Amino acid sequence: MTTSLSTSPPAVPGPSDSPSPVLRIPPATPAEAVAYFGASLAFHADVSDVAAALQAGGDPGFVVLDSRSTASWDQGHVPGAVHLPTALIAGQAERLLDQAVPVITYCWGPGCNGATRAALALAGLGYRVKEMLGGIEYWIREGFEVETRHGRERRTADPLTAPAGPADCGC
Repeated sequence: MTTSLSTSPPAVPGPSDSPSPVLRIPPATPAEAVAYFGASLAFHADVSDVAAALQAGGDPGFVVLDSRSTASWDQGHVPGAVHLPTALIAGQAERLLDQAVPVITYCWGPGCNGATRAALALAGLGYRVKEMLGGIEYWIREGFEVETRHGRERRTADPLTAPAGPADCGC
């Protein structure tokens, strides 16, 4: 009996295999989706959820870390955040952060992976960490207060990104 191994690449669905480009690659199985989306929520925090936890008063159970430069921090940051640029994490995290308290990192916004790099550096040092999706850009776009060296300020929320209702988006 002879066995032959195929050297052909796996079949990739083509344009005629599905009525739409969305479904050319079929969705994951429900079990795969549960694993993926559950993992995503373990790694990410929403700007609105972070703001709500901070505004509720008391201990939110986490610390917010701004990983941007000092000049960026001075432009405006999440009130109460710790400032620790990514390049300084290895040398200063232990002095500024408690490993028992989860850390929520942020940087500029969705087009920047600075918060991801900061989260990776912190995780490598033994911290439990999540990345705040949208960064300071969406914090500001949703109308949350920022702190600068001149005090606190709030910009009008962008109606295309902020929740339409008074409390939250309902999700």
